[in-house]
Amino acid sequence: MSDNQHNDNRKPDWYRPTIPSMKRRCAGHDYQDRCIYMITLVVDNRRPLLARITGDGIDHEAIIHPTSLGSAILDQLKEIPIHYPAIQVVAQQLMPDHLHFILFVHDRIPRHLGHVIAGFKVGCNRIYRATCPAGPASALWEEGFHDRVLKGKNHLQRMMDYIDDNPRRAAIKRHHPDYFTVQRNVQAGGHTFAALGNIFLLQAPMLLQVQCTRKLTPEQILDTVNHFLEQAGRGAVLVSPSISPGEKAVMRAVFEHGYPTIILQENGFAPLAKPGGRRFDACAEGRLLLLAPWEYHNDHRDIKRSQCHALNAMASAICSMNQP
Repeated sequence: MSDNQHNDNRKPDWYRPTIPSMKRRCAGHDYQDRCIYMITLVVDNRRPLLARITGDGIDHEAIIHPTSLGSAILDQLKEIPIHYPAIQVVAQQLMPDHLHFILFVHDRIPRHLGHVIAGFKVGCNRIYRATCPAGPASALWEEGFHDRVLKGKNHLQRMMDYIDDNPRRAAIKRHHPDYFTVQRNVQAGGHTFAALGNIFLLQAPMLLQVQCTRKLTPEQILDTVNHFLEQAGRGAVLVSPSISPGEKAVMRAVFEHGYPTIILQENGFAPLAKPGGRRFDACAEGRLLLLAPWEYHNDHRDIKRSQCHALNAMASAICSMNQP
C-alpha cells in the first residue's frame, strides 16, 4: 500500500499537526524524498521521564530500564510505518531524557518529514497526559527536533554505533560528572578559558608545550614524536593547540599511548557540549583536558594565523605556571 492511499480522513486528528521547527535542517534538502535520517527528541526541561540506567558503563554494563511512559513511547514509534508505509524505523535508543531513532524513507512520502515527526510527538503527548495525569500540563517534548541526514552505509553504521553506545556514555558521565561538565572562567597562565575534562591536569608538576614548525620533514616529525613520547612516559603532561602536522602527530601518538594531554582549541563549548569518539573515553579516564579561550560558534571557521600564534602563546604561559 502506498502512502498516497492513506488520505487525511483516515488518519486520527493527532496525525495532522503543523510542521515543527527542525533544529539541524539540511539546507536545500528534499524532506519528502528517499533518504535516511537520525532524529533526536528531547524531553521538555530534560526531565528523566523515559528510563533509568543501571551500571557504571566501565566495570558494569550500562542497562536501560524503560519507565511505563518510555515503553509506551517505543510502542508509539512503531505506529509511524503503519501510517507511512514508505518509512522504516531502522533503530531506536531510549534514554532517560531523550530519544534517538533512525528512519529510512525508502520511497517518496506525501508529506514533509516534519509532519511525520510532529504527528508522532502529538501521539506521545496524548500518552504522556494519560500516563502521568498528575504531571504538568506542558508537552512531553521540547519544541522542535534535531535531524541529521545520513549519507552512505558508513555514516549509517556510525550513527547506529553512536546510539547503541549512548547508555554506556551516559552511565560514565553520571559517575564522573566533573569530567563532563563545561567549566567557565577557568584561570590558567594569566588567561581565562572554558574547560571540559580533567581540570586537575593543570596542576601536574611537569607541563610541556608541543610546538612544531610546519617545515619539519617526515623524518624530523618522527624524531619529535619519539622525543615527546619519552617525556610523556616520564610523567610530562603535553600541552598544545595541535595545529601543525608535527604537533598533530605528537599529540595523536601520546593520546594513543594513553598519556594525559591538554589541548587548546579555537572554538568554545556549547552548554551541553561533550567530547566525541575516543576523546569521550579519555575524559572518563581523566587524561584529557580541553581548553577554549573564545566563545562557542556553531558554524565552521578556518583558524586564523593570529589565533594560532595566540593559542601557542597561551600554551607556553600554561606550561610556565608550575616551573620552579
